[in-house]
Amino acid sequence: MTTDVEAAAPGTGRGDDAAAFTGLRLIEAVTGPVSPADVRDAVSEALGPQFPAAAWHTLDGPDGLPRAIGIRIAGHRVHLDLEPAAPARHRTLDPVVPEPALWRTAVLTDAPTGVALPEPVREIVTAVRERADRLTREEVDAVWSAMPLLRHFADQGPVVGDWALVFRDHYVENSVGFLLAAERAGIPREWIYSLAKGDRTAGRHRVHAWFRARGYRSALLDNSVIDGTAPGQEVAAARRVAADVDRFIAAAHRAGRRVLVIDDGGLLARSAGPTRLVSEPVDAVVELTVSGLKRIGAGPLPSVPVFNVARSQLKSLLSYEEIADSCLRRLREMLPGQKFIGRRVVAVGFGTLGARLARRLRSLGCRVTVVDQDTLALIQAAEQGFETEPTLPAALRRCRPFLVTGSTGEPLLRPEELPLLPDGVLLAGFATKDFSLLSTGGAGAPEHTLTGVGVRYRLPGGGRATLLGDGRSLNLFEYEGIPNSGYDAYRAGTLIAVRELCRRADELAPGVHVREVDEAVRAAGLFETYYDTYVAEAPADLTRDAPHAAAEGQARP
Repeated sequence: MTTDVEAAAPGTGRGDDAAAFTGLRLIEAVTGPVSPADVRDAVSEALGPQFPAAAWHTLDGPDGLPRAIGIRIAGHRVHLDLEPAAPARHRTLDPVVPEPALWRTAVLTDAPTGVALPEPVREIVTAVRERADRLTREEVDAVWSAMPLLRHFADQGPVVGDWALVFRDHYVENSVGFLLAAERAGIPREWIYSLAKGDRTAGRHRVHAWFRARGYRSALLDNSVIDGTAPGQEVAAARRVAADVDRFIAAAHRAGRRVLVIDDGGLLARSAGPTRLVSEPVDAVVELTVSGLKRIGAGPLPSVPVFNVARSQLKSLLSYEEIADSCLRRLREMLPGQKFIGRRVVAVGFGTLGARLARRLRSLGCRVTVVDQDTLALIQAAEQGFETEPTLPAALRRCRPFLVTGSTGEPLLRPEELPLLPDGVLLAGFATKDFSLLSTGGAGAPEHTLTGVGVRYRLPGGGRATLLGDGRSLNLFEYEGIPNSGYDAYRAGTLIAVRELCRRADELAPGVHVREVDEAVRAAGLFETYYDTYVAEAPADLTRDAPHAAAEGQARP
C-alpha cells in the first residue's frame, strides 16, 4: 500500500459543507471531548508507521493543532474536519464543572457508496470514537466523589493483590467506581476482565471505552446466550469471548494468582455442562442476582465457595428500595403522555422488588392488582390492601389494565393467553424473561418500533400490545439505572464481601453462603457508616479525601 498526500481544499468550510466543495461524503461525525491533539494521536495510532504524520496534509489552528487532516489511503482521499461543538446536556449522572470542551470530528472520503472502506479508515473512525466515548478524568472523579462509602471501605480491610478478577455486570457508572475500588483493594488493573451483560444501558459504550483505556479487558457476554434466545452470530461471538476469558483465567493461574468471579446472572459459576461457556475453573464466586442463584442451583453443587449477595441483608433491605425507585422513574420518564392516576395496573410478582414496585404504583393513584403463584405472597398483598389473583389470566379476566408489570424473571405469558390482553396494553418487564414470549418472537408480529419507547406488536387476536424497552430489565433500557450514591452502600458491601471471601476461600466449604456475607458487612460497620453518611442529622463527611486526593492514580486514567 502506498501513501500519497492529499491536500485538503482551501476554504472548504467544516463538516457536511466540506462534502459539497470537495466531492467527499461523510462517513461518520463524532462529537465528544476529543481535542485536536487527541484526534491527531488517534489517527497516528490507527495508521501506524506506514502513514507517518510527516506525510499528512494538515491545516492548523492558531494553537498549532490541526483543524483538518488529509491523507490518501489505498487510492482514496480521507479527510478529517474538526470544529468546536456546542455544549450538550452533561454526559454523566452528576454534572462536571467546568463542563468538558466538546469537538466535532467529521470523517469524509471520496470512496463511492457501497465500496468497502480500507481497514485503516475503519481504524481511524474506531480510534476517534473510542476517545469520544471515554469518560474524562473529571467525569470519573465525579463518579468516585458520589460514592463516599465505597471510597471509605476501599481502604479498609485486607489487600487482595494476589487475585485476578472477572467482573460481569451492567455497564453503568457505579461499576466504574467499583472496579476502581477493587484496584485500591490490591487487584492490578491488568488482572481485571470486565464483561457486559448486554443491557442497553445509556452509558455502556462510554464505560467500555474507559475500561479499555484503563487497562482492563472488556467484552460482552450476554445472558441471552445461555437462555437460548440469542441468534447464532451472537452465540458464536459469546463463545469467542468465553474462550478469551478461559485464556485469562489460565494465565492468572500460571502467574500464581487465584481467580475471583463477580457475576450478575450465574453464567460463570455454573458447573460443567453443555451450556457452560467458560470452562476454566475459578477459585471463588460472588453472585449478585437471584436469577443467578437459580442458575447455579439448577446444576450440581458448585465446586468453590459462592458468596450470595443477592439474598443478603444488604441487597434485600437497602438496595431493592433504590432498584424499585429506578424502575418507577424509568417507567414514568418513558411514558410522559400517559395518565397513571386512577388507572388499572396488574403487577405480576410480589417478591422483594415486585412488592416495592406495587406499593409505589399505588402511591401514584393506580389501582393495582397483584399476581403471584406464592399463596403467602398473595396473603401479604391482600392484607396490605391490594386486589389479588393467583394467575395472570385470572387478573386479566377481572380487569382491563392499561399496564402490566413483571418482576419475576420467569415467562409470564403463554401463547393461548395473548387474546386476554386488552388492546393497547403496555407491558413493562423488570426482569429479562418476563415478556420473552414477545421479545423472542414466540407470538405476535412486530408492527412498529417506537424509538426510545419499545416495540408495538400485533397480537394473534387482532389487538395490539406495546412491549416497553427491549424486553429486558426496563430500568436499564437506554438509562443509567440507579444514582451512584443510591448504589454506594451496595457496591461498598460487595467489596467487603469480596475481601472476606478472598481471605477465607481456603477454609469455606464449596456451595452457596449468605450468612458469611451478612456477618462480614455488619462487622465492617457498613450500616453504621451508611446511617452516619446519608441519614443522620449531621451526616459524616467522608468526602474530605476525595475526589482528587483519593482518586489520584486510582480514578484518573
